Amino acid sequence: MYHYTACGLDNVWLTNGYVERDTAYGQSVSITKARELHQLLACDLAKKKGTLTGKELRFLRVQMGLSQEGFAKLHGVTEQAVSNWERTGRLPIANDRLTRMYYIGHVDKDTPVAKAIDRLKTIESLVHQRIVATTSKTKGWSSKITIEDEVAA
Repeated sequence: MYHYTACGLDNVWLTNGYVERDTAYGQSVSITKARELHQLLACDLAKKKGTLTGKELRFLRVQMGLSQEGFAKLHGVTEQAVSNWERTGRLPIANDRLTRMYYIGHVDKDTPVAKAIDRLKTIESLVHQRIVATTSKTKGWSSKITIEDEVAA
């Protein structure tokens, strides 16, 4: 059994669906169909009894593709509040329930919730665009518009 912590959760164990390999840098683990596994975990979290932990809240936020800023806008709170919830695991019960509803709505792409989340992600990507300009002796200046995540990669 493999203790799968790379997803950011401490309580996930896999009985199969992974491959362990020895590399020159140590042991490596490859997860089969990781995206599908993460969707399953997120659905389980949305349905679980008890309140979400900070790590579980972060996991659901990331699965929805939202930054802390976008998630804060969705909840009508500050980015600092979301950061605090994720660090301490103490979030108001109403926000716990809203997060679960937002995730369930996000899964079904035809819901108003999914459309609202997609709009937030679009706005965030537009805000975080960069124009990267390059010059060469033969062609002069050229530019490319990129999203911040693409620049870092």
